[in-house]
Amino acid sequence: MKTLFLCSYFAEVASLFKTFADQHQLEKKVLFIPTAGNVEGYTAYIDEARAVFADLQFEVEVLDIAEEARENVVREKMLQTPCLYISGGNTFYLLQELKKKNLLPLIRERIHQGMVYLGESAGAIITSKDIFYNHIMDDKRLASDLTEYSALSVVDFSVLPHWKEFPFEKSSQQTAAAYDGQLKLLKLTNQQAVLVTGHTTVTENVQ
Repeated sequence: MKTLFLCSYFAEVASLFKTFADQHQLEKKVLFIPTAGNVEGYTAYIDEARAVFADLQFEVEVLDIAEEARENVVREKMLQTPCLYISGGNTFYLLQELKKKNLLPLIRERIHQGMVYLGESAGAIITSKDIFYNHIMDDKRLASDLTEYSALSVVDFSVLPHWKEFPFEKSSQQTAAAYDGQLKLLKLTNQQAVLVTGHTTVTENVQ
């Protein structure tokens, strides 16, 4: 059964994640993928996410899939981890690096085997069928080797993160205007998370 925790801003929904972790009795070990931040100027949210895991006494193993040249090492770590966290950053660059190591089929398989998937912003967007809709918010030119945009396709919706949140007020609303009629957009503010358990999807808000 698939179990996912998807959000715009992990540090802002730390209280929701704590409840989620307790309810699902998560094994406190996570493989932490910060790769999407490699091409971003601002990455404080990555350190903030690590701090959330540390506060909850998770054992965190950081793995930048762009820097680790050995595909077998990356695959072995993904096979072993009970929880996979993928950070925010540039969604197109993230997808490019996942495709370079042919990791999408493995992640999809592990999710269906019971690995818990935790995705923040870009990490949430790639759970959809295709990420092209995010080209208004993210610069796809930062992924010069990416030629098509099919993603994990483990949910039947497309996360639109940072809904009306600074500095994405304009780009999030432009994305909604362009794709609301074509896609099942799930708009998330920075204080919301969507929890997927099997075929059940619930959006929760920080109180």
